[in-house]
Amino acid sequence: MITSFDTLGMYFMGMDIKYIILTAVFALISKAVGGMLQSRFRKFSKISIPYTGAQIAEMMLRDAGIHDVKIISTPGQLTDHYNPQNKTVNLSQVVYGMNNVSAAAVAAHEVGHAVQHARAYSWLQMRSSLVPLLGFGSNFSPYIIMIGLGLMAASGTSGLGNTVTMIGITLFALTTLFAFVTLPVEFDASSRALRWIQTSGVMGTLDRSKAKSALDAAAMTYVVGALTSLGQLIYFISLFLGRQSDDD
Repeated sequence: MITSFDTLGMYFMGMDIKYIILTAVFALISKAVGGMLQSRFRKFSKISIPYTGAQIAEMMLRDAGIHDVKIISTPGQLTDHYNPQNKTVNLSQVVYGMNNVSAAAVAAHEVGHAVQHARAYSWLQMRSSLVPLLGFGSNFSPYIIMIGLGLMAASGTSGLGNTVTMIGITLFALTTLFAFVTLPVEFDASSRALRWIQTSGVMGTLDRSKAKSALDAAAMTYVVGALTSLGQLIYFISLFLGRQSDDD
């Protein structure tokens, strides 16, 4: 005799296998893109220019007329980021103190975010408004969805299971929205960085093309992340709709 617990177990087993395959495929793509990014940064780190990453950041901020942003050295590798809360450009040690094409590209990109903040760039403002909603959803929404789907498999589509699943999907959809809103923010920061690099003359033409190549590879990691999130969201929605149709 097949009990509701047997049905629930078979349901989760089938769901987990599909989810693992989907996640594995995107993980492999992400690893390949990440490897390309690291390879380009290592390669372009061997090409020296007259200025360190910190100096590049200082010059770009000054040329943009921004005087209330601090440049800070932060531990780690590829930990570079702009913090709008305290207005700091945080550069990893290999970027802050090194004078090469990769360091300059990263530093200019992060200052690009500072310029966006100073100019009230709409996409950055939208992304910032989503941040408070992401803490819980980004970490727990897949588990909430699976619990909700499990409840639906065990007791039908009405009631608690349906509600829990919809809450989980909504939370996950917010993380997907954040990933896609991040894309224009990152591309625009790179565009600002490359325009400044060209007009400032801190690099020659050949080095500028290498800086662009490095930033393009970095941007691809965000594209892959957004597509991964979208693929997972579509998968969860299809499970939810499939569970409902099974009970119709």
